Amino acid sequence: MSGVTTGGLDAGLLDDVLDRARAVPPISDFPTVDALLDWFSALADDHPSLVRRRRVGTSRLGEPIEMFSVGDGPRPHLLFAGVHPNEPIGFRTLQHLAAELVADPGLRASTGATWHLVPCIDPDGTRLNESWFGNPADRAAYARGFYRPAPSEQVEWTFPFAYKDAYFDDVIPETQALMRLIDELRPELMVSLHNAELGGVYYYLSEDLPDAVAPLHAVPAALGLPLDTGEPESPALERLAPAIYRAGSTRDEYDYLESLGLDAPSLVGGEGSAAYARRHGTVSLIAELPYWSHPAADDTAETDADYADVVRTKAEALVELGGTLTGLLEEARGDLTLRSPFLRASESFVPMMTDAGTSELVRAGRLPSRPATGAEVFSNEEVVRMFRLRFGGMLVRALEAEATAGLATARLHRVHARARDLYDGWLADARSVAGLEVLPVERLVGVQYGATLAVSHVLAARGSGSGGGGGRR
Repeated sequence: MSGVTTGGLDAGLLDDVLDRARAVPPISDFPTVDALLDWFSALADDHPSLVRRRRVGTSRLGEPIEMFSVGDGPRPHLLFAGVHPNEPIGFRTLQHLAAELVADPGLRASTGATWHLVPCIDPDGTRLNESWFGNPADRAAYARGFYRPAPSEQVEWTFPFAYKDAYFDDVIPETQALMRLIDELRPELMVSLHNAELGGVYYYLSEDLPDAVAPLHAVPAALGLPLDTGEPESPALERLAPAIYRAGSTRDEYDYLESLGLDAPSLVGGEGSAAYARRHGTVSLIAELPYWSHPAADDTAETDADYADVVRTKAEALVELGGTLTGLLEEARGDLTLRSPFLRASESFVPMMTDAGTSELVRAGRLPSRPATGAEVFSNEEVVRMFRLRFGGMLVRALEAEATAGLATARLHRVHARARDLYDGWLADARSVAGLEVLPVERLVGVQYGATLAVSHVLAARGSGSGGGGGRR
């Protein structure tokens, strides 16, 4: 089979990638920050000739951030996990990749890379999610223990940005660490390890790589996972192939919002890692994976629903959600004393629900009439459920922080009780969705692992790996 190619990738190499992706052993949970870092430290101690470790930064709460490098090939690859701390699949992916690289000299030789792995780039935020790591199959436990930093505190979206009337330079320490690494390593391939929540598999690439499309589709298919062909995360995204998008940039989002007649400078923040690394010719990959799947994730059949109506219904629900959460937050505001991460996140995300709904209402009014697919109907409905659980849950956690500390007034206790009751109703609505499938963690790790190897091989085949990331400006 050595002369056969699949989408630009030698069929023998693709078969090897798929075999490796399928061979990830069973995994039932995610590691805590301490367990993850202890595992990598032990790996480095046990294999000092293969694994090199060094401190590359410091978190906002003073925790050292370390990087572990494996291999000595000329092609620098940079991977980092915990970018969004509610997305821990990448922790297991990096553990599996590191273990395989140490145990298999053939894998190290076949990629010709030096693999630079940052196990957890946001330890502070990750610790606020650890309550559900032991049982990630439980959607209610996930929702109640969910934490995602305010956008201005997220590693992924606090890279410097200056465009038209927007300017952002409030770069957090974790992002500064990544900036230094990117500029030092000039990686040929960079993988920011994210994951989604519910649906199917989809990808982001920083550039159009036609030869990567077939391999990226083949990896989830080999593991029995559907592609996600529903609504993309943002209408500003460029679709390169089914379930593959060009990595979004804040510049693109600004232009899109401006085209709707909205106040773009007030609605955007910092830039993403893929846009920052582009200066070095770096190809960035993100493999988005769900904890739970649904038969509608890749349902491309037309329904009786009009697509514009589907978007409008979602938009109205988001505006309503924003109004509901804003009312609770405003009623509580005078009695809030703790500037907890949950409160800071709520103060950012709650008004964003109204903003997101408003922009989608504008878009819905410009859409031509056409039938919506099953995937589009489901994904638009699901984004409302997801945001209710995410941001309603964090507001409940902000109010609980006051009550637990013994600082809540009688009025705040009443607001807290109403928020809990409302949230319990949203949880019940999410539980009523029929057909959800809990996906085995090892298959999700297999997709991230296999997709990373596949893109590495595609880049090597196109001749971009001789001499690393430098010189490809």
